[in-house]
Amino acid sequence: MVGPIPARQSRPVGQPTGRAGRAATRPGPRVDYAPSGVRATMGRGVTRRRAVGNGVLVSTTETLIASADAHSAHTYHPLPVVVATADGAWMTDVEGRRYLDLLAGYSALNFGHGHRRLIDAARAQLERVTLTSRAFHHDRFAAFCTQLAELCGMEMVLPMNTGAEAVETAVKTARKWGYRVKGVPAEMAKIVVAGNNFHGRTTTIISFSTDPEARADFGPYTPGFEIVPYGDLTAMRSALTENTVAVLLEPIQGEAGVLVPPAGYLAGVRELTRDRNVLFVADEIQSGLGRTGRTFACEHEGSYRMCTSWGRRSAAGSCRSRRWWRRARCSVCSGPVSTGRRSAATRWPARWRWR
Repeated sequence: MVGPIPARQSRPVGQPTGRAGRAATRPGPRVDYAPSGVRATMGRGVTRRRAVGNGVLVSTTETLIASADAHSAHTYHPLPVVVATADGAWMTDVEGRRYLDLLAGYSALNFGHGHRRLIDAARAQLERVTLTSRAFHHDRFAAFCTQLAELCGMEMVLPMNTGAEAVETAVKTARKWGYRVKGVPAEMAKIVVAGNNFHGRTTTIISFSTDPEARADFGPYTPGFEIVPYGDLTAMRSALTENTVAVLLEPIQGEAGVLVPPAGYLAGVRELTRDRNVLFVADEIQSGLGRTGRTFACEHEGSYRMCTSWGRRSAAGSCRSRRWWRRARCSVCSGPVSTGRRSAATRWPARWRWR
């Protein structure tokens, strides 16, 4: 995020125009304090401050951040910027300062803030049908799933609300496939993951995290996972057993610091999983949808995945997740008991795909 970018100072409401107005906007002595009780609201591009106590000035940003800190759980540590409006690649904070948004909602806003076509499409759908449960069919659902599957080169899709949901469902599907198709003994299924991973923050997912901040004080943890070093094919080969049902990886690790694996690693993992009759699950929440120059990062090495999760970029800011899979693997979870959820059938694209 780069900024702030100086903005033109606007004319305060009620200020005369013309020569008198210009004179009124000429810079005056710098004000470092104000009498107690005085509210000083400056023009655009200038910090708005209000006086509290003994003439101490507090900005609108500081006031809002303090209020948020007082009434919301401290699960994040955001930058000291309070965004009020945004358009395209630019954001404006409550003080009127403009910022070039290079974060783009962790890529959820790759189309920019307030993209007119997306807003118009969302408004049109909300005015037609705001929400349906999966108890009904939806007139747009078939086309949505068909086009999404075609984009991914898959046969079926499963819309989800969050990335963690997508990962959890992939874990359930892989285990059930292992028991019903591969013949793994009950309660013995194992999934191999990489160290320094980030797949979400649910109890099961943090059980195979190596980040102390994600794991500390949340035990006991869910069993059934083995962690190997990221990028190490030898360790991966040693970890695969007859009870292994899946390998779950990020093609490029995002939270760990944008770690790109050694050349040939993903193709090597796919070859191992194919030889050992193990599913390859790629979590592309950070790397999918063209972010690396291909639709999915695994495609750089021609890796053939059984499942992929992704989101954000396709959701255009609406926070949705998706999972794509091959029909043969999906069939083990047919029926509402396996993955049923009370959620919207009117959705935007998002996070998982099986291959």
